[in-house]
Amino acid sequence: MRRITIVRPDDWHLHLRDGEHLRAVLPDTARRFARAIVMPNLKPPVTTTKLALEYRSRVLAALPAGARFEPLMTLYLTDNTAPAEIAAARSSGAVHAVKYYPAGATTNSDAGVTDLAKCRPVLEAMEKHGMPLLVHGEVTDPEVDVFDKEKVFIERVLAPLTARFTGLRVVMEHITTREAAEFVTAAGPRVAATVTAHHLLLSRNALFGGGIRPHLYCLPVLKREAHRQALVKAATSGNSSFFLGTDSAPHARHTKETDCGCAGIYTAHAGIELYAEVFAQAGALDRLEGFASRHGAQFYGLPVNGDTLTLLEEPWTVPLDIAFGADRLVPLRAGAQVGWKLA
Repeated sequence: MRRITIVRPDDWHLHLRDGEHLRAVLPDTARRFARAIVMPNLKPPVTTTKLALEYRSRVLAALPAGARFEPLMTLYLTDNTAPAEIAAARSSGAVHAVKYYPAGATTNSDAGVTDLAKCRPVLEAMEKHGMPLLVHGEVTDPEVDVFDKEKVFIERVLAPLTARFTGLRVVMEHITTREAAEFVTAAGPRVAATVTAHHLLLSRNALFGGGIRPHLYCLPVLKREAHRQALVKAATSGNSSFFLGTDSAPHARHTKETDCGCAGIYTAHAGIELYAEVFAQAGALDRLEGFASRHGAQFYGLPVNGDTLTLLEEPWTVPLDIAFGADRLVPLRAGAQVGWKLA
């Protein structure tokens, strides 16, 4: 049995929801991660520092007794976000980034940005105050094939954005393609990427294994095997521009198993264990700590955590479903095994 001890990791892209749903899923993350960048796409969205601080208080109140976990808050960028809001967010000490959703790109993104040109004053303020921009890297043009939306986003939006705002720090979240990995690698230290466990483990074939698999539908959608292999190569390379972001996205079973199901995969129940599988299969367990525990902290200018976490190479079976308030959710690998577990 292999055993590995690493600095306690952080999750640099997480959906926690709110209310009873927040209380249901937060313990899974708090058991594994010391900190997490918390997404702001609630209903209504978290568009101001005041709303972010209120949401942070609700997250802290929902923690299990004795849990040690710090939520790192984000603002939801809109066409109307004021530059003064960036200064307020930075001075709060609790808001660590601003999230850019192209309007209509994913779950609860209807209030997102319709044209990034409208946000120029805000982007200049972010550049000035050192506030990172987190991007959902897909175009919403209906004429672009769903499997090409990330590649086209890089060409049309991300490359011009990083060329124009040379001091802006950018995280391309949940990358899914070889083109994204290559762009981030070439861009230098001010551009980074989070990589999910499910995009490292699964190709788009998994969506259709024996039929439509709604619980494997996410955005950006799973891509070809060649892209998955490129992501594994980037994540396990030791390059500090790539770090852990689960994009764990809880949805009730009935909202996934319907005629128009929600996008999102719940992985917080095995949020570090699934990555250990990937790194072990790649022969790169010695690089897991950098990817999970050091690179993200370095990018955000935060200290590395002072405690550790130990993983054992010992299979365990994932429950068929998990309580989600009054509902149930289906986690990744439901009814099947994960090869690593918390000690």
